[in-house]
Amino acid sequence: MDKLDQNAVTRETVVDYIISLFHEMGDRSYLGEAISQAEHGLQCAVVADQFNSPDSLVAAALLHDIGHFLHDFGDDCMAEGIDSRHEDVGADFLARFFAEEVTEPVRMHVDAKRYLCAVEPDYFELLSPASVESLRLQGGPMSAQEAEAFAKSPHLEQALQLRRFEEAGKNVGVETPPVEHYRVLLEGLIRKSQ
Repeated sequence: MDKLDQNAVTRETVVDYIISLFHEMGDRSYLGEAISQAEHGLQCAVVADQFNSPDSLVAAALLHDIGHFLHDFGDDCMAEGIDSRHEDVGADFLARFFAEEVTEPVRMHVDAKRYLCAVEPDYFELLSPASVESLRLQGGPMSAQEAEAFAKSPHLEQALQLRRFEEAGKNVGVETPPVEHYRVLLEGLIRKSQ
């Protein structure tokens, strides 16, 4: 799929586009983990749903790494020491169609990891080796000043919940519904006007 196609996506076609990204690019390895990109997103959505999260947070869990499909760096950018800023790429794309309840947890999920590593001493121990490596590229644990500023976001709780769903969504062999299962949920969250 040509990533430039994203510029032609409309409210009417965005859910089809997202589903096609999962089908055409989702089998890529999830950044050194033993699962694919699609498996990770789907597992995170299932976990969010199991916690009776609002639809907006289930959508954010499903789509939090969509920026990996959309950024302009190669698939191995992390191995090359490049932070793709996938969280911003994904959130910026999604913001064309969805409200902040979906997009801001996506935008904040990387910084939520940095925040939790700074304020919860045991959180770092939960990270996989690949997540530890990406943490290094993403700036490491937040400073006290960064954490204080981050904690003021109105989307803090959703971002932290999403982060915990993400850590839980890295299991080999877990059965999930296909991405099409989330079509109606996503369609219901599309903003009616720009």
